Amino acid sequence: MKRYKFLTLATRYWKPGDDYFAEIMAALKGKIETDDIVVFSEKAISTATGNIIDESRVKPSLMARILARLWMRYVWAYLLGPLCHLHKRTIRHIKQYPREEGSAHKEVALQHGSFLQSLQHGSEGGIDASNLPYSYVSLPLVNAPFIARKIRKKLGEELAKEITVIIADTDKTYSWRNFHFSPRSKPMKGIHSMGGVAAYVAGRIFKLKRRATPLAVAGAKMNIEEALTISEYANRARGFGSGRTVWDMAKNFRVSLTSVSWGMLAEVEHRPIVIVRRFHQSKK
Repeated sequence: MKRYKFLTLATRYWKPGDDYFAEIMAALKGKIETDDIVVFSEKAISTATGNIIDESRVKPSLMARILARLWMRYVWAYLLGPLCHLHKRTIRHIKQYPREEGSAHKEVALQHGSFLQSLQHGSEGGIDASNLPYSYVSLPLVNAPFIARKIRKKLGEELAKEITVIIADTDKTYSWRNFHFSPRSKPMKGIHSMGGVAAYVAGRIFKLKRRATPLAVAGAKMNIEEALTISEYANRARGFGSGRTVWDMAKNFRVSLTSVSWGMLAEVEHRPIVIVRRFHQSKK
């Protein structure tokens, strides 16, 4: 029976402009073996490459304001939230969804995602504010397969190891038998990107199996089921850094939602890299 061992690697916090290739090399040197699978956090790479937006500079449209002030505070708080079995604490936060900051966030979702994705209660289209300072949010990678291949090639050249690279997102993929779908855009081939909020609501209402979403796999051939399983367990092993959500992050630092600084985040241990090693156990 196939089993896996997981090793999380802590690094310093990756800020925009950091040489994340150098950080990866330093973290993995002497630790990986040929045939290992290395899972990387999409958000960490997005942040290091400057794929982020300062929402305090965004001017919300009328639609964005409607989404923040009515859709979130009423439809999600009193209808969709309970239907989707959201935690009571999450619903409480949604009821207090910030009007101004929330409107700017919804505008970014409309501009960089889609209308259906902007209707989600969070992580719209892969846009994420957790583990980022002030009013910054990270955008989803548009070239995850290219980056995965580049990392794998660099590791092969520098460390002389043949490995498989996965870039994964914490946003969930839902599975019904052999059909896998996600509300976010551009997941790994074989996972259907569909419906935005409809995919999220369907997956949550029917309590379908949900796992972290692999965006790209470079190296050994891997079926969807294995990629989903590895991405999910790597996500659990990695943890949530400064907090699962922006509310958790602000609470942990004892500041307002937009007052977390780069310095605060640098004090927290970050684990953007997980080494996954297969081993086989004979059936008795």
